[in-house]
Amino acid sequence: MADTITTRALLEGLAEAAFIAEDWRVLAANEAACALLGRDIEGAALDEVVSHPAALEALERSAGDEAEEVELTGLEGSRRHWLMRAAQLADGTCLVRFVDRSEARAAEQMRVDFVANASHELRTPLATLIGYTETLREQSDDIDPPTRDRFLSVVYDEARRMQRVVEDLISLSRIEAEKFTVPTDAIDLEPLVDHALGSAQRMADERGSGLVRDVDPSLPRVAGDAGQVLQLLDNLLTNALRYGEPGTPVTVSAAAEGPMVHLSVADQGEGIAPEHIKRVTERFYRVDTSRSRALGGTGLGLSIVKHIVERHRGRLTIDSELGRGTTVHVLLPVAEAPSQ
Repeated sequence: MADTITTRALLEGLAEAAFIAEDWRVLAANEAACALLGRDIEGAALDEVVSHPAALEALERSAGDEAEEVELTGLEGSRRHWLMRAAQLADGTCLVRFVDRSEARAAEQMRVDFVANASHELRTPLATLIGYTETLREQSDDIDPPTRDRFLSVVYDEARRMQRVVEDLISLSRIEAEKFTVPTDAIDLEPLVDHALGSAQRMADERGSGLVRDVDPSLPRVAGDAGQVLQLLDNLLTNALRYGEPGTPVTVSAAAEGPMVHLSVADQGEGIAPEHIKRVTERFYRVDTSRSRALGGTGLGLSIVKHIVERHRGRLTIDSELGRGTTVHVLLPVAEAPSQ
């Protein structure tokens, strides 16, 4: 009895779900294993405790000297992904551990999706480029000047689209590489807001939208990278103008909020449905794919914003109401006062 209590205490010291088995029965299990496999698993046969065929096959093979590992999905109805490790101990018992690999698998899936999406984003305009240039090359004598100009315009637009995607991918890669380096420069946010508004004025004029500036003149400095904060503002303003209704204003606000500076960009557009809000910062995620591409979006703008905010140790939230518009909120930490 004392040995069982000691074994159970040792199992509780493990971070993952684990149990000890002997003669195809569970001798002792920690709380995490009971939560995963059932409260009454101690004393039960292994095939009653673990119903996954691959897991049972690995447990049968674990009687040898070599430790067994097997990847499991759907274990006991769980939607998570597990790595089961079974190893023989010196006393002849078997230690079985279940390591939750869901986050690692999700990260790998995100990488796979990213490569697939990036390839798609570049393949589509590339196919258009090839098609139009082949026509121009092979039928140049038969194409009238207006048609040739229209073809060249399409080629130029698609090349620019590819350039924007590549530039955003490079920018995102650079920001991710710097994410563990906290920006410490004390920067004035107000001139950056003015610069971003000036850059967005042409697009605003084309859409008949006014740019409203609401910046507290006593705004404290923030700890940040001026170039990246300006990029953040440019992306938010471009998104607001792109998806706001033409003729409606876009408002940029900034004010102190405790130890942070609260920056927001609001539009009066179609808004975003609640089920999409959590995903709009994912790379290449679009609420309306055809509309986004038609408006020139790369699908990376909000992802870049998210990574810039994370690098600055800030917080990003999005409020949206269908038919009313969207407001993106960014909180950036106030810069520490210089020591005397």
